[in-house]
Formats: sequence, C-alpha cells, structure tokens
Amino acid sequence: MVGPARGTVELEPYQESWSDAYDAEVARLIDVVGDRVDRFEHIGSTAVEGMPAKPILDVLALVDESTTASELVSPLEACGYERRPDEVDGRVFLAKGPPENRTCYLSIAEVGSTFHDEKIAFRDALRDDSELAERYASLKRRLAARYPENRDRYTAEKGAFIRGVLDRQD
Repeated sequence: MVGPARGTVELEPYQESWSDAYDAEVARLIDVVGDRVDRFEHIGSTAVEGMPAKPILDVLALVDESTTASELVSPLEACGYERRPDEVDGRVFLAKGPPENRTCYLSIAEVGSTFHDEKIAFRDALRDDSELAERYASLKRRLAARYPENRDRYTAEKGAFIRGVLDRQD
C-alpha cells in the first residue's frame, strides 16, 4: 500500500486489503507501543467499505493522558514513523513511508478528545448510512478531478461536508 506523490490526489476504488493492511500495521504498533495505548481505531476513508480513498492508512492510537502521546514519538520514530507538524489541537501526528509516497498516517489522541470523538462519529456515520457515504464518495471524486495536484485544496473543500455531518451528530 503506497500513497500518491506528496501534495497530489489519486483516489483508488475501495480495496478489501486495506482492512488487512490496517490489522498488520496495528500488530506492528502493538509490538512497539501497545502497552501505552488504550486502543487503536481505523479511521479515514480506507476504514469505510466501498469508499474510494487515497491508499494511505489512517490509524488512530488512543491514550489515557495527553502527555503519554509525546512519550510515544521516540519509539515510533525508531520504527519508521516521522513526526509531522500538527495543526489540530489535541493530537500528535506522524507519517510512515517516504515523504513522496506515504503509506500510513498515525494520529495519537486522548480518549474522549474532540479529535477522537469527531473522527469516530464521521467514520461511523458513513458506515451506517449508505446514501451519505455515496454523497461523500461523489464529492471526493469531483474534488480529486478538480484538484489532482493540490491535496491541501482537496482536503479543505471536503471540510463543509464533514462539518455538516458532524453537526447533525450532536
């Protein structure tokens, strides 16, 4: 599983192998930091059956205390993750794979944090409502066609849809 070149958007049709890749990555993570993580969650589009996605796993590691998140960085860097600047409060963000072709994004957040709650709520909304999932998939395809060389714009343009779904969950 290798993601698109940095800054680009290339969606692939859903692949059942993404679930297996997630399980394998979590097994590796458990070997490195499992005793300090409450649990792992598969998030993002690769976690939603039938959803087209950039082929980059999104993994959420949940910890009991936010200070624990920073303590995990060193052992994770030793096994191939790179800490990345984080523009979202309440999480530590790492990426795996060469910068031009990431394979996994790992977010570390506290159990019950806004980041945790929103990621799970959006994933579950897509899993539970096939019509909603199809509308999101259609939006993603349109945006990928419009912004194939501008991942930041692609991501930003999805924001209103995501926020609307989350606002309905409240």
